[in-house]
Amino acid sequence: MRGLQYLEDSNSSVRLRAALAAGTTPDPRSIGKLIERCAVEPEFYVRDMLTWALTRHSASVTVPKLLDELRSERAQARSQALHTLSKIGDRRAWPAITRALLTDADDDVARSAWRTAVVLVPEGEEPELAGVLATQLGRGERETQLSLSRALVALGEAITPTLRTASADPDPRVRAHALATERLLRDPDAGFEFAIEEAKRVVALGTGSQEG
Repeated sequence: MRGLQYLEDSNSSVRLRAALAAGTTPDPRSIGKLIERCAVEPEFYVRDMLTWALTRHSASVTVPKLLDELRSERAQARSQALHTLSKIGDRRAWPAITRALLTDADDDVARSAWRTAVVLVPEGEEPELAGVLATQLGRGERETQLSLSRALVALGEAITPTLRTASADPDPRVRAHALATERLLRDPDAGFEFAIEEAKRVVALGTGSQEG
């Protein structure tokens, strides 16, 4: 516990060592401070170590506290809590992965929610999740679109009917993203850049809705 004050040190290397120490010798009394720091830590690699430290503690203690963070007004708190929940993999967190989080206005939060949902989704609920994720097709820049495509592809064949519908959407960005995702499902080695450019060509030629 004594070393937790170093989580707020101005030197990121000191903060990293403090997070490492907190995970190396887990103490449930440190969980609140670790989660609190996740919400404000500016360095990615330190946040990742904070997440690792949290995974070293009992899920029965960490998960309820992380679920509380999902209601935070601070986007980073929501995003990092989701990321940590995906690493813990406790399916009891599934009911907290709401449509509001999956469609969060902040791209980092939404991307974290997509990845977490794919990890936690109960068997048989993949098609319903695919339907919610499909509402985000065409959203954002390449990084966000790639994150969504990866999440959808991770759901497997359950996404096929949803993608087929989206490939006929009036919005060309949605159609192109749906087609690119379908291409990645069929050929994971294709690469997203190639898949999205090919999909754009298909959409431009007006043949998007005739695929498959």
